[in-house]
Amino acid sequence: MRSFYGYQHRGLDREVMGLKFRNPVGLAAGFDKDAKYFGLMEALGFGFVEIGTVTPLAQGGNPKPRLFRLPQDRALINRMGFNNGGVAAAAERLRDRKPELIIGGNIGKNKDTPNEDALSDYVKCFDALHAVVDYFAVNVSSPNTPGLRALQEKEPLKKILASLSERNKATGKPRPILLKIAPDLTDEQLDDIIEIVRETDIEGVIATNTTISRKGLRTSDTEVEQIGAGGLSGSPVKERSTEVVRYLAKKSNKTFTIIGVGGILTDADALEKLEAGADLVQVYSGMVYEGPAMVRRILKGMAAHK
Repeated sequence: MRSFYGYQHRGLDREVMGLKFRNPVGLAAGFDKDAKYFGLMEALGFGFVEIGTVTPLAQGGNPKPRLFRLPQDRALINRMGFNNGGVAAAAERLRDRKPELIIGGNIGKNKDTPNEDALSDYVKCFDALHAVVDYFAVNVSSPNTPGLRALQEKEPLKKILASLSERNKATGKPRPILLKIAPDLTDEQLDDIIEIVRETDIEGVIATNTTISRKGLRTSDTEVEQIGAGGLSGSPVKERSTEVVRYLAKKSNKTFTIIGVGGILTDADALEKLEAGADLVQVYSGMVYEGPAMVRRILKGMAAHK
């Protein structure tokens, strides 16, 4: 697989957050939820893999069907609901990983944990993964866990991130911490995010998660309504996620790391995110429509622009 799908080019190397990436294209969270496939994803050419979202306790997620294709829009709608086998099982699988592959740990809270106790869940996941991942992504932006997005409000978010940041420093071997945000935030909320990143001393932001918007879809309203609730990803999110990347980069004067994700299917899409101010990019839905050779095509296209 590596010889067929992999692609290496010295000009694609990146050093971000003190970590050395062989290329800037990563696998977004949600695909390898339980840290079972990161070795295979490395063979497909990814420069880094973000596992999860994991929660302290195993949970089954939302009832099926919970993942839907919108082929006309090259998009997906999912309401998975953080289905995973629990953080301890994922941490155990990561103990024997190759050190040269950068791995991020995307952490969340269990569905049954009330928001006022959410910090405890994030701390449990942080502690379990700290020794086996290279960076953390704090997920408060999935639309598929009831009430989770309320944690994006300024005060609860500051509490979670400040606590994790202090705990991180106390380890003696701090890992970069990133916040994964929704594309549905207003400019005022994005301004709050910039302030929170600075105040809590985390490394940066992953922009963006899936959207609850259904605006501008080619798929019929009837079909979309039949699918129901869930986060929309793929091509329809591309423009908004790039807008968020550009806004954060400009307003922050590029003082923190930004990983751009949303609607990347081609090298042009990836370059658009990077030119908007992203340091790295991630893909997921594009693989459904472009297949496993997508990463190689994106990397070759990016190398050609060097």
